Amino acid sequence: MQMICRNASSAMASLPHPGSRSGRSIDVWPDMRQISARKNLLYMFMRLFSIPFKTLRGASRTLRVSHFCSMTNVSSTLHIELVPCLKDNYAYLLHDVDTGTVGVVDPSEAVPIIDALSSSNRNLTYILNTHHHYDHTGGNIELKARYGAKVIGSSTDQGKIPGIDIALRDGDKWMFAGHEVVVLETPGHTEGHTSFYFPGSKSIFTGDTLFSLSCGKLFDGTPQQMLSSLRKIMLLPNDTNIYCGHEYTWSNSKFALSIEPGNEELQSYALQVANLRKKGLPTIPTTLEKEKLCNPFLRTFSTEIRKSLSIPDSADEAEALKAIRRAKDNF
Repeated sequence: MQMICRNASSAMASLPHPGSRSGRSIDVWPDMRQISARKNLLYMFMRLFSIPFKTLRGASRTLRVSHFCSMTNVSSTLHIELVPCLKDNYAYLLHDVDTGTVGVVDPSEAVPIIDALSSSNRNLTYILNTHHHYDHTGGNIELKARYGAKVIGSSTDQGKIPGIDIALRDGDKWMFAGHEVVVLETPGHTEGHTSFYFPGSKSIFTGDTLFSLSCGKLFDGTPQQMLSSLRKIMLLPNDTNIYCGHEYTWSNSKFALSIEPGNEELQSYALQVANLRKKGLPTIPTTLEKEKLCNPFLRTFSTEIRKSLSIPDSADEAEALKAIRRAKDNF
């Protein structure tokens, strides 16, 4: 059952505290609570010791691993599993341990998702799309037909997302099992781009709005729209995990270093990224704190970046973002 709450105020004004979690009111006898707690604890230990260590960090198709698991919050019952698709896309399986509810974010193709679900003997309840591009929605119809999953996306993209059932707007709050999801409209890459923020798990799925060390190309949107979208994300807590749509971080780091070579945080992160990719490991999730320190599109104020790209001191941040995006497109 899905719940949608319309909020007449702005999306950021309605954001819940990051530690809060919307719960269900269920009367349970004390001994049943104890049994449930023991079962959950046993499940966590079984999951931990039944998965090879490398899968906790992730593995890519270069290692011939079809999918891998990333535990983002051991205190949460929401598990996030990263599934490589196409050449460099990531889809994300969401599994609520308490209810068994499973969702997928941005399935660009169906087969890797089916394989991941089959390996754990799970069904699929929801498909969440950040935007309508085929490399984020290509698996919708096949997955919907196979599992009967409901497709969720932006009301702006309602006529473009294949199989959409539930159309959400900026500031809507939707429930995934017992987890509140705050819908943030983040246009710029496309007009109807949406990001899904899970405050209880300190995680946001940003699609092609925010990458690690970059942002999406401006196809339908404007620099001002992208700047506003990035600022909206930047208002979230610094320890928010960023789950983006592609593994672009290594190439993004080369561009970022070319325009801000004196950034020591960026130098350190770029080295970490290079080591992970050489081992075939993912760089995602990143954190908002890391991106604020290193991502040039979140650093339009940087004197060094402006000097590198000959951006006038008088240029506002939207103009600076436009110049950075143009330089990245031509890099």
